[in-house]
Amino acid sequence: QVQLVQTGGGLVQAGGSLRLSCAASGGTFSSYTMGWFRQAPGKEREFVAGISRHGGMTEYGDSVKGRFTISRDNAANAVPLQMNNLQPEDTAIYYCAAQFWRPTIGKSASAYNYWGQGTQVTVSS
Repeated sequence: QVQLVQTGGGLVQAGGSLRLSCAASGGTFSSYTMGWFRQAPGKEREFVAGISRHGGMTEYGDSVKGRFTISRDNAANAVPLQMNNLQPEDTAIYYCAAQFWRPTIGKSASAYNYWGQGTQVTVSS
């Protein structure tokens, strides 16, 4: 059983930056593909970014490519998400998630097995 605890988030003006982090415990962290998703009010949960077990492969949602960067530190059991040039449409609750290892990074929420508690990101115009 993996527990994921998120930190970071908050309120920022358009064009600003925020950094989210996700700390894992209770499992072998390097066994999991890790992902970040977000969900805005009235919308489905959307894939933001994912990273393979040892960090050699990353995937991004089209709306965040070039602005967000996912990384991982397997020694610290952590997955940061650096978000730059934030825009009002990035406003959502952000979730980190862990996926049992597969050959590809899942982009569907249903592919993930464990979830963090969620953290609010609000971008003002």
